[in-house]
Amino acid sequence: VVLIAGPVSLTVNHPNIHRIDVESAEEMYTASMNAFPTSDAAILCAAVADYRPEVQSDHKLKREREGDMELRLIANKDIAASLGAIKQEDQVLVGFALETDDELTHAKNKLKKKNLDFIVLNSLQDKGAGFRHDTNKISILDSKGEITDFPLKSKQQVALDIVDKLVTLLK
Repeated sequence: VVLIAGPVSLTVNHPNIHRIDVESAEEMYTASMNAFPTSDAAILCAAVADYRPEVQSDHKLKREREGDMELRLIANKDIAASLGAIKQEDQVLVGFALETDDELTHAKNKLKKKNLDFIVLNSLQDKGAGFRHDTNKISILDSKGEITDFPLKSKQQVALDIVDKLVTLLK
């Protein structure tokens, strides 16, 4: 198992898990593109920013002038779409969609556009689900058009549901 992790406080205590620490979306893109070709599957659960500042500073920007400052954002590389473009028939690619409106339509579009085998849809509309909760409520949409809705449950149980779906596709 290769775990590509951003700046998080996770610890890895298993000899079969190789952890690669990254700090930026660009580093995560590079590590993912390097690891995926020899992988059976990839679960893309990181919430990578779609955009980053065009100009980055390694020091504090002082308020030395009057008026507003403009911040120009540029797109980060789309890791899921890039992996989907190189995915082989015997590989499985899993993505996530956190949506605030028209959830099902956006998730279906992302599933197809990024060549995913299935996508885990999270909605911010569900009480007790998502951020700031130990529970979540998901739907899994697969590339064959099947949609499975799951009730609100612990995030550990949600993880097992996702892995169970992955296992069925790896067989």
